[in-house]
Amino acid sequence: MAQKPEIKEPQSETEVKAKPKAKKRSQWGEVWKRLRKNKAAIVGMIIIGVLVFTAIFAPYIAPYHYDDQNPEVRRQGPSADHIFGTDHFGRDVFSRVVYGSRISIQVGFVAVGVAMVVGGMLGAIAGYYSGKIDNVIMRIMDVFMAIPGILLAIAIAAALGPGLVNVMIAVGIGSVPRYARIVRASVLSIRDQEFVEAARATGANDLRIIVKYILPNCMAPIIVQGTLGVAEAILSAAGLSFIGLGIELPRPEWGAMLSEAQDYIRTDWHMSVFPGLAIMITIFGLNLLGDGLRDALDPRLKG
Repeated sequence: MAQKPEIKEPQSETEVKAKPKAKKRSQWGEVWKRLRKNKAAIVGMIIIGVLVFTAIFAPYIAPYHYDDQNPEVRRQGPSADHIFGTDHFGRDVFSRVVYGSRISIQVGFVAVGVAMVVGGMLGAIAGYYSGKIDNVIMRIMDVFMAIPGILLAIAIAAALGPGLVNVMIAVGIGSVPRYARIVRASVLSIRDQEFVEAARATGANDLRIIVKYILPNCMAPIIVQGTLGVAEAILSAAGLSFIGLGIELPRPEWGAMLSEAQDYIRTDWHMSVFPGLAIMITIFGLNLLGDGLRDALDPRLKG
């Protein structure tokens, strides 16, 4: 005789509730998952991690102080005592490159932070209110964007004078229009969505709506642009220091080190090669990380 199929009894409500539910990964968890799969982005993260570590622990990594001079060993090539050689004052090039990472980190992140805050608020106001306010703000941004960023930074640095703070201000102001346009475009696509209307219905004022509900949903393009913007800020700061409008001597800065080494480039290659490599590797790492973040945050790649 054929066996009758067993009929499973329906599960009770308590049994159903007892089953653990699969955890839903957050949006940023998904972004991190995609970012980890990008080998180039991981390489960029490692490079930036090493740079930040070097900047924090520079006094322990550098074998000499950045301004220690020894005329007896000036303009010597790489050796066991000076792995990057010495400059025309007998200062250790490796120590100056290590200490120079501090200034590059400061300028890059602070300048981009200033540009993100100022440009982000201007773009949010322009996109949220639109109309005349939008036209006034964006036409001013268009005027700034008509001037190449490095020329605008040179003009501001020349007016303010050399110095670390002035360099950060000059580079940051030159980057404001870019963030303003990015945030404005994001706000225009978000401001009429249901959660914004719900916030208005609860009586939230405009500032609260912009800061708490709109700007957090614009973070993806801002983060990508910020990562790439740090690379541009470091390069702009090096350019300003190269022409004498950046960091004041004797503080080490990679662009200033290149400027000092240009008179010895034919005879003492190490004086210009190692600061140049530091700039190149840093920009390379930031660009790799920025490209990886752009791919990870792209909504078309979800799924």
